[in-house]
Amino acid sequence: MYKVNRITWLPCALLALAATAACAQDVPSALPPTTLKQAFDAAWTHQPEALAGDMRLEAGHARRLSAESWTAEPPSVELAAKTDQLGRNEGSREFEVGIAVPLWLPGERSAASALADAEIRASTSRSHAAKLRTSHAVRNAYWEWQRASINAELAGARLEKFRDLASDVSRRVKAGELARADQHQADGAVAAAEASLAETESALTSATLAVRVLTGNATLRLVPGNTSLEPEPSPASGSGLPDAQHPAVLELLDRSEVARRAVTLASTQHRANPEVTFATTRDRGAFGDAWQQTVTVGVRIPFGSASRNRADVAAASADAIEAEAQLALERQRVLGDIEAARSRVTSARAQIVAAERRSQLARESRSFFQKAFRAGEVDLPTRLRIELDAAEADRQLSVARIEFAATISALRQAMGLFPE
Repeated sequence: MYKVNRITWLPCALLALAATAACAQDVPSALPPTTLKQAFDAAWTHQPEALAGDMRLEAGHARRLSAESWTAEPPSVELAAKTDQLGRNEGSREFEVGIAVPLWLPGERSAASALADAEIRASTSRSHAAKLRTSHAVRNAYWEWQRASINAELAGARLEKFRDLASDVSRRVKAGELARADQHQADGAVAAAEASLAETESALTSATLAVRVLTGNATLRLVPGNTSLEPEPSPASGSGLPDAQHPAVLELLDRSEVARRAVTLASTQHRANPEVTFATTRDRGAFGDAWQQTVTVGVRIPFGSASRNRADVAAASADAIEAEAQLALERQRVLGDIEAARSRVTSARAQIVAAERRSQLARESRSFFQKAFRAGEVDLPTRLRIELDAAEADRQLSVARIEFAATISALRQAMGLFPE
């Protein structure tokens, strides 16, 4: 790989990060190259969903415990005192201590428990869906870096070949075998190769920074050509509608379930919760009277109203309809993505075969024309054209191999599979 020591084109805000990335290229070669899975694992640990996932699960379990309690809300204590001390002061006293226990409405407790369970599952599926979105970003950045790295590597190799050719032309010009115009053509080819190398190195630096920013790790060892080919899914695993194992589908399935459970709970809450009251009263009528103790048991039943929870039921119903509609669209989208990804894998496999054949023929042709040029049987423009054709064939083969690995990775992404 070729390193860029000066990055004058980067904005000031990225200069420090660029320096870090450049230093990271000097990681000891004894370290194994970073795979796609390692880059994905590093990126996921920095995602907000990963950091907040445990707390969301804890909140869901807390709601589940609340739904399992015997009372709709925590009991409340009531304290009251009555005296005539500020008026006649004849010794009239009354003290009351009571406890009010809110009760569940019919079906409310089971509905609240089911909603809490659905929310716990939704928290987990939400995290998996966010993980899949992260893998999509990592895969795009990783394979873009692979493309940029192989282009830079091939540009460097092409520059070396043109320099060798220019040196050979210079020697033959001095010997009087070639004209100075041939020297200019050879030097022009070297200049074009140098410009191409500078352009590819610039793209490589940008791609490297994108991977390191995404993963938040400047010590990753990125090696050109480390395609880390993932296992290709079998055709049978993508047949039919995407099941609940696909994170994007599972997220919407759980969202739909939460919405339906919310509708059920809202339908049961057509009135405020009734309360059972237990109280004890200690009182006397005047000074010298004996204290009397009484016990009170009461029930408070609020009146219901059809319009009281209409807004809650309507909102929950709207969420359920929206989630179910999104689920149907998401399933169709996933099916389309899988079919398109499989088509790209087939095309990429065919391109590798064609590129290998072209590269083999280009290498053989280059060998023939190298001998012919040294023997003076072909001119320099023909020699340069053959060299360019061979370099382009090598680039096409390398890119085809990376594209094949990238298309398999994209197929796994479309099927909801994480990097391996």
